[in-house]
Amino acid sequence: MVSQSNGSPAPPLKFLIYGRTGWIGGLLGKICESQGIDYTYGSGRLESRDTLVSDLAAVNPTHVFNAAGVTGRPNVDWCESHKVETIRTNVVGTLTLADVCREKGLILINYATGCIFEYDSEHQLGSGVGFKEEDTPNFTGSFYSKTKAMVEELLKNYDNVCTLRVRMPISSDLTNPRNFITKISRYEKVVDIPNSMTILDELLPISIEMAKRNLTGIYNFTNPGCVSHNEVLELYREYIDVSYTWKNFTLDEQAKVIVAPRSNNELDTTKLKTEFPELLSIKESLVKYVFEPNRKTPVAA
Repeated sequence: MVSQSNGSPAPPLKFLIYGRTGWIGGLLGKICESQGIDYTYGSGRLESRDTLVSDLAAVNPTHVFNAAGVTGRPNVDWCESHKVETIRTNVVGTLTLADVCREKGLILINYATGCIFEYDSEHQLGSGVGFKEEDTPNFTGSFYSKTKAMVEELLKNYDNVCTLRVRMPISSDLTNPRNFITKISRYEKVVDIPNSMTILDELLPISIEMAKRNLTGIYNFTNPGCVSHNEVLELYREYIDVSYTWKNFTLDEQAKVIVAPRSNNELDTTKLKTEFPELLSIKESLVKYVFEPNRKTPVAA
């Protein structure tokens, strides 16, 4: 790997990031700039091995980050009718990048998804029992999730990959249409189910620290605990818009307006929290990183 075993100092960090036009990829560049880390966005296509080899030769990075992938526009329903394109990027592309990095002895930080599980009899809603890193994915409702579970299983064989299971990502940028809060605040109706979620403002800097520590393997990459749609929207009303209202509907009603079912689950974050004890719970992180900085309502006396 990239660590130095002969006592000589490690080379200065240089990150190669894939996903320049994506939400997470763009944020990673900003974090690197704020930390003074040298970084370059990859220009190659993930499914084109030669272009990836060229990128690595030109950049000579210490670490590679993969924030590229197909999630679908406007949502994962797109993947149901574009299956080959989804496979090409999410499976073939990700595996190709992992393989090229392994050949070069480089760690790949891979932003994956935790939307490969759903509540079941052993992990019941509200029980506090979350899915662990070693658990076998049990959600195959959407083609997007199927491809993500496939590639995660195959990536287990690559000892140079750090797989980060992101869920329902949230950031302090409430204008971003990819932001979970922005999405549900604009829906006519929402379901109300507790879920594990990822506060990017807190967790993306942690992913950079994980690269510095040369961590590999699978990590549930969410804040500890769960929060429901209604709890998020109640915070939105409290901090952003006191006149905001919303309506709920059931999973059965939701199923009538979407093509593919959606994953709902709680992930166990013991492994990540052990490595980063300072990690805030989901509700604490929501207030600190998202709602307090965006507060538009007066502070209660």
